[in-house]
Amino acid sequence: MNMNKISKDQVTLSLANQEDFPSMKKELQEAFTAGVIDAFGDAEGGQIPPDESIDESFYAAENLVYHILLNGEKAGGVVLKINPQTHHNSVDLFYISSSSHSRGIGQAAWKAIEDQYPETNVWELVTPYFEKRNIHFYVNKCGFQIVEFYHLHHPDPNFPRTSDKENASVAHETFEFFKFEKVMKKDCSS
Repeated sequence: MNMNKISKDQVTLSLANQEDFPSMKKELQEAFTAGVIDAFGDAEGGQIPPDESIDESFYAAENLVYHILLNGEKAGGVVLKINPQTHHNSVDLFYISSSSHSRGIGQAAWKAIEDQYPETNVWELVTPYFEKRNIHFYVNKCGFQIVEFYHLHHPDPNFPRTSDKENASVAHETFEFFKFEKVMKKDCSS
């Protein structure tokens, strides 16, 4: 029996304050950078994700930023976009602190998110194509399905586009993502 796995521990969500955002950004970048290093051997090119992307997510008026707590101690964070009209909700950012990986906290945190928003019809999120840990987690542990692959010839409609041909090849390599969905209940409005 692995004693590091979550058993009687409690994973909960707590709304974050804006004063918490700088430390959360640092933890998020450490967690995401570990995935890039696992996939490519290094993380050249600056912070991952970039400061601007994280700030945009943290400070968006429609987003809710939560700490993920393990027995009251910070173990990660999540940024959610909740649509109370359609109940089609999305995950902007989700991370478990590097020091808390492989302990079952992510799956327990996902359960806490679902419990917090039981009216959700569909959860959506996007993750980089190379992030095998994320793909395994969302598909095999949380019940998501991959529903779309974004790349140079089929870009994410929510991602800024560039007309610069030089940057187009960089975008092709850098901005390949899978879109995931988890249908919680059928949408009665269709």
